This record gives sequence, structure tokens and C-alpha cells, in this order.
Amino acid sequence: MSIVIPAKDERDAIVPLLHEVLAGPLPPPFEVIVVDDGSTDGTADAVRAAALPAVRLLRHEKSGGKSRAVRAGILAARGDIAVTVDGDGQNDPKFLADLVAPLIRDPAIGLVAGQRTQRHDGARKKIASRLANRLRRAMLADDTRDTACGLKAMRRDAYLLIPFFDNNHRFYPALFMREGWKIAHVAVADRPRTSGQSKYGTLDRALVGIPDLLGVWWLRRRSASRPVAADVLERTDV
Repeated sequence: MSIVIPAKDERDAIVPLLHEVLAGPLPPPFEVIVVDDGSTDGTADAVRAAALPAVRLLRHEKSGGKSRAVRAGILAARGDIAVTVDGDGQNDPKFLADLVAPLIRDPAIGLVAGQRTQRHDGARKKIASRLANRLRRAMLADDTRDTACGLKAMRRDAYLLIPFFDNNHRFYPALFMREGWKIAHVAVADRPRTSGQSKYGTLDRALVGIPDLLGVWWLRRRSASRPVAADVLERTDV
């Protein structure tokens, strides 16, 4: 397994998070890939100085956004299963084994999405997120209450099938379903941010989210009649 941690300006949070991940419930062997997405606060230096075993560091000179950071990590991953954890410390690594379990149990599942039971955000952000989720579910029928949670587990080969674009991490359930994969959900707890600051505001999420939503709706309507995942499963069974 490969644990991919996208991080931007998370110097104070990243090393404590890495210690939690390494001491967490996932049995070895696994690797941890930190993708420093253009940080200017010394995040990469903190990871290097920690010199922790099984931790690899990738660094973007300029920030490309979370989806590009996740993609870079999964492309570099050596594991068949990739697990994503946000670098700000709000995702609790104690749920990692729960996320991986459905993938091991059912080969037809391509993605397991964490669903936060409680969010530590301001009221305006919560309301905006709730409305956006309702609109997304109505248009895409992805049967997922919370697509923005950073805790996810996925088959690497399934991830490589989905279309890539900026912010596609917000549409993983719909994109995996488009390729014929089943989706599973796991309830997880969100933690308060103890350092740094959020990289997203309510308005900027809305401005990029609406065109992306329309684009994914179009992709779902233009999906092939025979999903690629069906061929992958048949080859596996032979």
C-alpha cells in the first residue's frame, strides 16, 4: 500500500502526522509519499529533517493544487492500493485500516470514500458545502454525502483510468463509477486544525466547482456502454 499525503504550507502539522501514520493501524509493508505542493514555509525541509523510515518526498516548485499533488503521489506510488490523507492533520490516521478493508474484501470496489461525521469548519463553509453536496448528488447520482473528505482509499489501476483535471478529487465517486467500479463509504471523524490555515474559501470553491460539476455531468452522460472495470475484473478472474 502507498499512503499519499498532499501538503501545502503545513510545516507544523506534517511531521506529527507522519508519526501518527507510521504508528497507526495499517500493517507493514507500506510506503508514505509526501507531496509538497509548492510550500514556502519549509514543509519539505521539515520532512527531510525528520528522516523517517518508509517516507518519500516529492516536491512541486510551484503549487498545482490538491488534485495535481495527489496525482503526482499516485503516479509515483509502488503499491496496488493508494490511500490519501490531507497534510493538515485534520484527517485521523486511525481510520486507515477501515478504509482499506472494503478493497481487500470486494475486488469490484474501486474507491472507498471517508464520510466525516462532524466537521470543524465555520457555519458559512458548512452551509455552502451542504448545498454543493446536494446539487452534486442530484446531478451525478454518485450516492456520496461527502466527497471533500481527504481520507480515501483506491485501487491504483482504477485511479489511472479516470479522467484527470484540476479539482477532480472532488468528483472521485462519480468518476470511478463512470468506469464501472463500485464505491464504498466509511464514517470517519474530522479533527480541528491546530496549525496553518485552510487553502480554500467559500467563493473560490463555488467559482471553480460549478464548471467542473457541469463537465463531470457531461462525462457521465458520455460514458461507454461497457465500463472498463468489467474488462479488468474479467482478466483478473481468468
